[in-house]
Formats: sequence, C-alpha cells, structure tokens
Amino acid sequence: MERDGAHMHVASTIIFEGPAPSHEDFRNHIASRLHLVPRFRQKLRSVPFGQGRPVWVDDPHLNLDYHVRQTALPSPGSDEQLRNLAARIFSQQLDRSKPLWEMWLVEGMADGRFAVIAKSHHALVDGVSGIDITTVLFDLDREPPRPSPPPPWLARPEPTDAQLLGDALKERVTSPGEIVRGVRHALRGPRQVVNGAAATTKMVGAGLKAPATPFNVEIGPHRRFEMSQASLADLKRVKDANGGTVNDVILSIVSGAIGNYLRARGHETGGMTLRAMVPVSIREAEQHGALGNRISAMMAPLPVWCEDPVERLHVVTEAMGDLKASGQAVGAEILTRLTDFAPTTIVSQAARLQPAQRFFNLVVTNVPGPQFPLYVLGRQMESIFPMVPLAQKQALCIGIVSYNGQVNFGLIGDYDAMPDLASFKLDLEGATEEAIATAPPAPAAKAATAAAHNGAAAPS
Repeated sequence: MERDGAHMHVASTIIFEGPAPSHEDFRNHIASRLHLVPRFRQKLRSVPFGQGRPVWVDDPHLNLDYHVRQTALPSPGSDEQLRNLAARIFSQQLDRSKPLWEMWLVEGMADGRFAVIAKSHHALVDGVSGIDITTVLFDLDREPPRPSPPPPWLARPEPTDAQLLGDALKERVTSPGEIVRGVRHALRGPRQVVNGAAATTKMVGAGLKAPATPFNVEIGPHRRFEMSQASLADLKRVKDANGGTVNDVILSIVSGAIGNYLRARGHETGGMTLRAMVPVSIREAEQHGALGNRISAMMAPLPVWCEDPVERLHVVTEAMGDLKASGQAVGAEILTRLTDFAPTTIVSQAARLQPAQRFFNLVVTNVPGPQFPLYVLGRQMESIFPMVPLAQKQALCIGIVSYNGQVNFGLIGDYDAMPDLASFKLDLEGATEEAIATAPPAPAAKAATAAAHNGAAAPS
C-alpha cells in the first residue's frame, strides 16, 4: 500500500511540562531503554528478486544521534507552530536503509513546555503495541528508581544477499506442511470455514457500499495536522445516559462532525452513511509486549445523515452491535492469517486493490492508553495526540488515544485535499459539545451550579 505520497508510518505528538531536557540527556535516556524494544535496533532487508518477504536484521551502524533528534520552535512557540512542524515531519518518508523510527525533541513551546514527536513505521508497530512502547520508554513515577545498566549489545552479522535468497528458497521448499497447518489453524474446522467465509463476505460487502465523498480523492505527499481534546469522564456520562459504549459515543461524534462539515459545504447528506475502517486489536494479553501488527478491522457505519446526537448514537450502537455479532472482525483476522501463506507477489497485488476499490471512506482508530500520568526525566506528559497514515484516495484520518482521563484526537489531512482541516476540527469540537449536552452534568458541576444560583438569589 505504500507508494507515491502514501507513507505507512504512524506517529504521535506528545506534550510535556517543561523545562525540556538536554538532547544528550534525552538521547541517553532512550539508549538506557533501547534493549526493552529490540526492534528499534533492527532494519529491513529485502530478499533479492522479490523471492520472499523482507526480513528484520540487526543494524551494525545504529546511530542514536540520527534517530533521536533535537529542534526548536521559533517564538512564540504556539500550538499552531508545533502542529505545522509535526505535519512536516510526518510527511517525510523514513529512511529504508536504517531502523524505521525517529524521535524529535522539540524545545521552545509557550508556557515553558516541550514536545516529543515520535514516528515509527507501521511494519514495526501498531497502535496497541505503540502505547506499550510509550510506557516502556517513559516512567511511571516522577522520580523512578535508578535502573540497572542496560546489557551490552553487539549486532549480529548482517546476512548477504546470497544468504537471504537461500533462506527464502529453503523456506519455500519446506513450507507446504506449514501451509496446511496454518490454514487448519486459521479456519479451525468446517463450521468455521463457513462462518469465516460469511463474515469475510460481510466485511468486504459492507465496505463496497462506501459512497463517494470529498475525502476520497487523489492525495499528495504533504499533510496537515490538528489536535483536539475531550474529557473521558464526559464521554462516559454520555454513554451512561444514552447507552452504548464510549467507542460508540466517539463514532457518533465523528459522524456528527462529518455531517456538519459536508452540509456546510453544500453536500447533500440525506440518507448518506459513510464507512469507517476501525482497526481492532486481536492481541492476546500476553502479546502486549511484542512488536509488529496484530490488528484486524471492522467497517463501521457513520450515519452522517442523522443530525440528532442521541438518535445518531443509538444508530451507531445498534450497528456496531450487529457487526460484533456478525463476526466481521473475525473474518478480517482470517484474511490476515491467510496472507502469511500467500506468495509475496500476490499479497502485494491484493494490497494494491485497496486504493482501486472504495472499501471505506476514512480510518477512525481508537487506542486505549494508560489512565495514569507518565514521565520522562521527571517531566510529566500532559497529552498525546496520534497521527495516522493516509492511504491512497483517502484524504482524512482520525486517530484517538485516551490518556490519564483525556480523549485526544489527532486529525491528519492531505495538504491539498483538506485545506480546511482546522474547520473540520471545529466541527468535531462542536459535535463533542453537542453530545455532552445530552447527558446530566457531573455531580461537581451540579453542586457548582446550585451554589452559584443560591449565591445570586441571596440578599446583599
């Protein structure tokens, strides 16, 4: 899927209380934790003549000064300047000859704060394991115990092209038995063959209904980035008052924002339901320390036709319940497993079908983050905003990460196709406020309102 301007890396813009650490201290801090994420020391090598999938090998020339970088915002160090910097960094392709990650230490933010822009290729990490990396690299306490010195590391010898080709051909010769076992494991009997095929058909069939929108156009190499924030407690009150899950509430808010955005630009939304590809983690609990991708997907309907926030939430809740009952994510998982046993050329061709077919309109990914504060070198993380890659003919992605009572929205738009991404952010914030207004106020807010009313009514 990665071609032209569609780079398949994920990133996050993380804001900390200040002052910023020195570049040397920050780099050394990362170096002290690098043994906990060994993939960060590896790079990709392609098999000659396309005879196998690329493989991970140790990078004998790993240079942390290249991967851990330092920059500063010009005065006044506004959030807009930070967003512009993050968008430029996100627009640049990672160097394929080196480990596929970068971290930028950003100084000069207003109010004495600083930021870290972290960027990793999707082949290296998905959203859930990305959060796990964050908790590994950062501390749980402002003054954590002094860690043990990291073990010494020596890169394993890098294989030659001949060795890579030989290993790939050997695997091809010896793989038929593994294919049989893998297919049997993926499908698990005749009944699951039928159920899996039906679920997969539903998944693809639902996606094919995605309508044409201004978001599904050719994209370029440049990006825009916006950040928005809501209270997790507020969204839980909406869920408690109107039913569904917090994820349903978020999808209904996104639906409302898209509907208002389209109508304000003269687009007819009557009866329109968009399709959002919602990644679903299929990691087992014991897998949360492992890197790589363990995700499936659901094609979630976004009822942009509905302007009433409560009705819209009920529509989303019912639709998501039907999707979960249908096993759509299971169908996607079966496809994911079967690609492990397909020739690399066929997998590549299948991926290229994605931009040719309008399976979904946009990606909405919601990753549960830690609900406690994190620290780096004694500085508390204030908030984290995800940055999700755009695929071909998809000009908008919405990433969501919850952290320490916040729900943080990271909006990525194509620079040319979404020149008014800031306007869409306002629509998202308006839809959020509209949803929150449908729930009873929090007890503390009720008490404050009553106190203000009593004070106003009291004689002077």
